[in-house]
Amino acid sequence: MNDILARRLTGLAGIAAAVCFIVEVPLYFLYSGPPPDANVLARLLIGIVALGGLILSVTGFRELVKQVAPAHEWVGTIAFATGLVYATVTLVSSGLEAGAVIAADHPIDPTITVSGTYILYGSIGRLLLALFLTAVGHGITRAHLLPRWTARSAYVLAAVNLAFVPSLFFGNTPAHFYAANGWGSTALMGALLSYWLLAVSVATYRSSARRTPATAPTLQS
Repeated sequence: MNDILARRLTGLAGIAAAVCFIVEVPLYFLYSGPPPDANVLARLLIGIVALGGLILSVTGFRELVKQVAPAHEWVGTIAFATGLVYATVTLVSSGLEAGAVIAADHPIDPTITVSGTYILYGSIGRLLLALFLTAVGHGITRAHLLPRWTARSAYVLAAVNLAFVPSLFFGNTPAHFYAANGWGSTALMGALLSYWLLAVSVATYRSSARRTPATAPTLQS
């Protein structure tokens, strides 16, 4: 796989993931009480597809850093590892919610009922994303992969995620901004990640147009 194709696939995977995340987030705010099963399962399915795209995107990012700046391959590996762990943790959370909804004989709100996901979606997810975004920002800077704003925005978003790590001390009311499962620590952070991922993925895809087959190196296996 050459550099141009790698950038395109990484960008397309990230765009697909971001679009799914953007569609998913509003589904959490359609109902004031326990949502119908169809709503919960639909948003979880969309989220699962989004995480599949994210895994492909972070894999491509690692390969791009490895190719363009071999000395900083370790940064790409950290981004890949933390992105993969974040996707895994979120998939586990989705599985717990889906299982509870399917098993219940009446509508439930899994963001409240399934207590095992509070910290997975919240503090654990925020810490993993902070590490991931920091690694991505550093990798972009060192390898000169993308415009400077992509790295700077990654650092800013990493700091915001880090600020939400202590939210586990502030209860479990989703309507509260800074609760363990509050809308600030989960939905807002998810929305910010979605739009950031979309912007960076578009930039990644467009960067392939500035490469030529003659100058694009080949990815090493």
